[in-house]
Amino acid sequence: MMGSMRFRTFLPLGLTIALLFGAAAEAGCFPTSIRGVTVSTHRSGQEWGSDRMRPTMEQLRDLGVEWIAIHPYAGVRADGTIRIFRGLDPDAPPEEIVRPIREAHALGLKILIKPHLAYWGSPFAWRGDIGFEDPAAWERFWSGYSDWIVTLAKIGREADGFVVGTELARTLDQKQRWVDLIHAVRQVSEAPLTYAANWDRYESVPFWSELDAIGVQAYFPLVDAETETTEATVRAGWLRWSQRLTAFSKAQERPVLFTELGYNHSPNTAREPWAGGPGDGDEAVMALCTRIALETVEREDSIVGTFLWKWFPEPHPAGRDYRLATPTMRDVIREAWDKEPDVEER
Repeated sequence: MMGSMRFRTFLPLGLTIALLFGAAAEAGCFPTSIRGVTVSTHRSGQEWGSDRMRPTMEQLRDLGVEWIAIHPYAGVRADGTIRIFRGLDPDAPPEEIVRPIREAHALGLKILIKPHLAYWGSPFAWRGDIGFEDPAAWERFWSGYSDWIVTLAKIGREADGFVVGTELARTLDQKQRWVDLIHAVRQVSEAPLTYAANWDRYESVPFWSELDAIGVQAYFPLVDAETETTEATVRAGWLRWSQRLTAFSKAQERPVLFTELGYNHSPNTAREPWAGGPGDGDEAVMALCTRIALETVEREDSIVGTFLWKWFPEPHPAGRDYRLATPTMRDVIREAWDKEPDVEER
C-alpha cells in the first residue's frame, strides 16, 4: 500500500456494504480511510491553542497520521448543571478550538471535534454514570448540554467531523432529545456527525439513523481471565468483534468509526484496555494489541477508521498510561499506516 489509500479486494459482502454506505453518505459522510490520533491535554485544553500544536501535528503526520482529534471539556454537576470551563463566544472563538483546525488544514490534515463531559468532582464514576432521578435535573442537563454542543459545533464548523456525545449511556433512552440535538447541530455545521458509544453500548443507541457513522469507543476485551495473551488469542478476539461489528454496520446501513482505540499500560490491557494505570504493564503487549487492531481496521470494509488514544502536545507527548508516543508505539503506527521513516530517523 502507498500513502493513505487502501487497496482491497471487495467480496460480495464488502461490495454490498460499500453500496449501502454510498447511499447513506450523499448528505455528508466520513471518508473511507481515517487514520487518526487524539491529541489530549494535561489542562483544560489551552495547549490546543498554543504553539505546541503545530510541531505535534507535524510529528504525527510524519508517522502516517491523517486525522487529529481534540476533546473540548465541560463539567457536569449533581443537579444537572453543565459548567463551561472556558468561554465559548462564537464572535470571539477560543483559540484552543479554532487554531487546531487551522493548523491541521495548513498541514494537509483533517480534524475531529469530540466533546467530553468531565465527571471528576461530581458524584459520577464515569461518563456512562451521568444521569439523574429528578426531572428538573434532566431539564437542566439537556438545556445546558445542548447549548454547549451546538455552540461548539458552530465555533468548530470548519472541522472535518464532529461528535455529538461521548459515552453517555444513561441518556440513550431519551431518543427524541438526541434527535433534536443532532438536527440543531446540522443547522450550524456541515461536518459529518457521529456519537461515541462505549464498546458495550453501541448496539443500544437508538438514533444511528440520524448520524453518518456508528462511533465506537473500541476498548473491546480481547481475552478472558483464563486465556493467555498471545498473538493468536488477540487475533481471535478481534475477529469475534469485527464480525459482530460488520453485522451491525450492515443492519444500520452505516459504517463504523472507532472514535477511540487504545491500550492502557497495565498487565491486563488485553482483558480490560480501559482499566489500570501506569503500573508494570508490558509495552510489548500494548504494541501487539495495537498492531492487530490496526490491521483489523485496515482489513474490514465496515470500519472506516480509528482515532488512537492518546498523544499529548510537545514537549511531553507520551503521557503516563496509554503511552502512545513511545518509540515502540511510533513504530507500530508507522508500520501500520505505511509511512516510511524520514532519512534522519533511519
